[in-house]
Amino acid sequence: MRFLSLFIILSTLSFGGYWVQNNHPELKYRVLEMLNMGTIQALEARFTSKQIIDREHIASIQSNEPYIKFHPYLLIEVKFINSSLKTEEGIILWDLVDGEMVIDTKSWNKTHGFADCIAMNVDLCEFKILRAIMHNRGRANQQVLMHSLNVESKLLGLWIERACKKHLIVQRGNDYYIHLHNPCIDVKPSTHLATSLVTKSYKYNERTPCHYSPKQIAKIAKIAFGTGFSIRKIQKTFLPICCITIQNSDGSVQTTQWNSLTGKRIHG
Repeated sequence: MRFLSLFIILSTLSFGGYWVQNNHPELKYRVLEMLNMGTIQALEARFTSKQIIDREHIASIQSNEPYIKFHPYLLIEVKFINSSLKTEEGIILWDLVDGEMVIDTKSWNKTHGFADCIAMNVDLCEFKILRAIMHNRGRANQQVLMHSLNVESKLLGLWIERACKKHLIVQRGNDYYIHLHNPCIDVKPSTHLATSLVTKSYKYNERTPCHYSPKQIAKIAKIAFGTGFSIRKIQKTFLPICCITIQNSDGSVQTTQWNSLTGKRIHG
């Protein structure tokens, strides 16, 4: 009787696994993530915790071993029309936690403002206003915007009103400004790769939760980069972050995070 019950349970689980694999394969990966099993695709680390500790002369706490945490990104293969009106191909690395695009993998400089655009559900017309203001050294009146966007006054007024309500821009006198400190959203639709990016399989480990979905990132990218821009392939990948506990000069203890590709400390 016990053997029969066990057989029924195993058969049910086997059939259930087969059904999920064929009908809802995405559930398989969600279950694996919850159970912390399997592997993930992550960017290949160039610096180990030991290399960072030795190079930076870090007084690490021996009782707290360094560990790796995985930070989620989108690796996006794209093609676009460049400034010479020729088709160019590239790769964009986009952070799924802060919603910003990596501009350069050597410095790990990022854009600033795309997260606000996603949060405010920016449309193409509103983004055109933001870009026009940036091209005019951060300020523009209605006449400048009309000339830049080639749109009639009444329609532009509606766009401006929506952008103001979403707190994307603010008006001071006759001029409009982007409502963001040091905005950086008018960038080339490709991450500058200091070296080629290589992904490899890692066992599941501690991961930073995503705050943005691939769908949200794809939507804002298409709005921002306009005509001629298209996404060829999207792959979720992870950046290995070295977490090192250090002893500060005042005797306090702090866990610091280090980018395993650049070897630089992550602040904030």
